[in-house]
Amino acid sequence: MAEKEKKSKIVAVILALLIGGLGIHRFYLGQTKKGILYLVFCWTGLPSILALVDGVRYLLLSDEEFSKKYD
Repeated sequence: MAEKEKKSKIVAVILALLIGGLGIHRFYLGQTKKGILYLVFCWTGLPSILALVDGVRYLLLSDEEFSKKYD
């Protein structure tokens, strides 16, 4: 069986803050359904605000908490 790749907290934060309005950080974290929702509603601007919140939230999580939740 293939071993799951560890997700980088820093990469998730950068993706969320720079292009999070398109849901790229959600796809990176394996949350495909949420990523698609971000893409569908990207024209409203709401996903950009949510991505900013996501990025700050990821930054505030400890490395252990981030790994437990997203790996």
